[in-house]
Amino acid sequence: MDAEREIQNLKDKIDKAKALRYKAEARLEELQKQKQQLLEELESLDVKPEDLDVEIETLTKEIGELLEKTKRLIPKDI
Repeated sequence: MDAEREIQNLKDKIDKAKALRYKAEARLEELQKQKQQLLEELESLDVKPEDLDVEIETLTKEIGELLEKTKRLIPKDI
């Protein structure tokens, strides 16, 4: 491979790397905005991010209890 082709090949790779970097930076910015929106939504629900696992467990249990209660209220002969 001659020097000109090698230089062009390297330039192409650099351009491709720059394009990938710009895409990654844009994606990072988008994800940071989403994170901020989620944190704001959690705040409006009075839930701290570190309490999410407990909150999910509590809600899952509550849903299960409500389903059982609903089943008991439905007549069995239907």
